[in-house]
Amino acid sequence: MRTIVLLIALTVTSGCASRYLYYPDHRVYQTPQEKGLRFEAVDFSSSDGTALSGWFVPATRKAIGTIIHFHGNAQNMTAHFSFVDWLPAEGFNIFIFDYRGYGRSGGTPQRQGLHDDCIAAIAYVQQRPDVDPDALLIFGQSLGGAHALAVLGEKRYNGVQAVAIDSAFYSYRAIVRDKIGEMPIAWIAKWPLSFLVINNRYSPGAVVQKISPTPLLLIHGTADQVIPYRHAQALFKKAREPKELWTIEGGAHTDALTTHGDIYRKRLAEFFTSAVQNSRTSHELEAKRDEPRRELWVHPDTAAENTYLGINLSVTAGGGAT
Repeated sequence: MRTIVLLIALTVTSGCASRYLYYPDHRVYQTPQEKGLRFEAVDFSSSDGTALSGWFVPATRKAIGTIIHFHGNAQNMTAHFSFVDWLPAEGFNIFIFDYRGYGRSGGTPQRQGLHDDCIAAIAYVQQRPDVDPDALLIFGQSLGGAHALAVLGEKRYNGVQAVAIDSAFYSYRAIVRDKIGEMPIAWIAKWPLSFLVINNRYSPGAVVQKISPTPLLLIHGTADQVIPYRHAQALFKKAREPKELWTIEGGAHTDALTTHGDIYRKRLAEFFTSAVQNSRTSHELEAKRDEPRRELWVHPDTAAENTYLGINLSVTAGGGAT
């Protein structure tokens, strides 16, 4: 009963459930330098002026594209960098950043703010002179994956060639129902309670279909105890082609690139590489179609000069020999 009272109280207290949804800290867990990687510490601002921080890690060889990483909930980007620290060697620039209230970023975490922070991160990367704005790639995990889908479903970003989402939830109410369902007694009322304690604003399930025609990859483990696998199934069902779902049999939360990294790291790099290459090929074909036709025209008076062995080789305005 105490659990039910607490959940209802969250809806009527100032700040509501925000403090119970986000788990940031400010500890530095690792840096790219410790992994032998060059990096630039970056400061930029969200739309409301909140100071945000990030790292730009250049590819260790000629860059295929730039991956913007939207990290998961707990801790901060320095703890999540190990999910992407291998990608510079595969030919990708990495931009990883902290949402408000996480790490060195200012402010307090709340849903609208995080949504705006994700938009600001994309805008920041787009304007960097050392980044190809037509070769942007999105990689979001857990909470970061949900926010990435919400942002990309709300607005189409030119230059984003592929979206990969690892272990994200379908909607806020759906994940809250899952968590209430794990509580003694409270599980009986999980449906009405989920409507009381949270709304579905910026839920990825409402907009995931709008990611198309950008290629979408969903990754999820069947043994995920944090965000159940059925969330990926629901997102995949709602999404439009082109789309893929990588099911990690026995996989836990966001462990495709760690526990199962020997398989899925290579596959993810190939997914991103293919998306960029396909986009460039498509643009080249479009450019060729747009080129004006070049036709050779020869004046009729020169026809005699273009006769060989009795065959008139002069070219008409239609482009054919007569």
